[in-house]
Amino acid sequence: MRRALFAVLLLALLPPAALAQQAAPPAGDIRDLDTLVVTGEQPGPGMWKVVRGGHVLWILGTLSPLPKDMTWLSRDVEAAIAESEEIIAPPSVNFGTELGMLRTMMLIPSALKARKNPDGKTLQEIVPADLYARWLTLKARYIGRDGGVEKWRPIFAAQELYEAAIGQSGMTLKGVVQPVVEKTAKQHDVPIVEARVTVKIEDPKAALKEFSASALDDRECFAKTLSRIEGDLESMRARGNAWAVGDIASLRTLPQGDQYRTCLEALATTGVAKRLGFGDLRERVTATWLERAQDSLAKNRSTFATLPVSDLLERGGLLDRLREQGYTVEDP
Repeated sequence: MRRALFAVLLLALLPPAALAQQAAPPAGDIRDLDTLVVTGEQPGPGMWKVVRGGHVLWILGTLSPLPKDMTWLSRDVEAAIAESEEIIAPPSVNFGTELGMLRTMMLIPSALKARKNPDGKTLQEIVPADLYARWLTLKARYIGRDGGVEKWRPIFAAQELYEAAIGQSGMTLKGVVQPVVEKTAKQHDVPIVEARVTVKIEDPKAALKEFSASALDDRECFAKTLSRIEGDLESMRARGNAWAVGDIASLRTLPQGDQYRTCLEALATTGVAKRLGFGDLRERVTATWLERAQDSLAKNRSTFATLPVSDLLERGGLLDRLREQGYTVEDP
């Protein structure tokens, strides 16, 4: 159920990343990529250090996408986890449904239907002609002859195109950090504390059915995703390289392009999302993570956590909020 509504909505619930305004390239212009992604063993970035009263919270910044053929040397992170008393999981949302295999299988047809336009229209009929021309150029390059995607809502078609472009650019959306964290935590019996907000959905199938019949203004999401693929792939490769070699200075200066916020705001404004109370989830998740961090810093000599590197570099973000509350924050 990879593209179910609620799986996609999860991405909107993390603290917002800094967004960069970028000019869209001319229609049909796909820039050749000059930046070669790194390969082989790489150290990754150092960790942020949050300190108060002799207690420390180590935070590793994560990034996506990353170089596909890179092997992350995680010794320093493994050592930090081994010496910690707790690990704070990344911010997350639990939709409060107990879904066994049978119930999950029952939801799949609803999820697949929900990603299609409710009136049976195609992308060509929904998006402006100039956007559709750009879509056709990019689709031919990265997806090929897939007629089914032409019937999808723009937000889901754009995500399909984005994933295909990343896969053909020497990068991967698959995370390398979390598997290491979970394995090391298990090896050293370090408990993982969830920073999770629960939203109970009594009838997920009914919610998906309601969404499938809802209007969705996602043309801006579609346009921004096309622009990012046309103009930001090389920057994404540069950011992935900077993360791999531990170059925090470059991560600070490279543009932090992100179309997800626009796309997920389109989802969050649907009637079903408003009715389910998604409006303030971003703030609630942020507050929950900060509460977990403060609790761990108060009771543990050492704690470990991971957060998106864009959130760690963001002005007014989580690190600045910890500074405001009297914690000392040391950059890598």
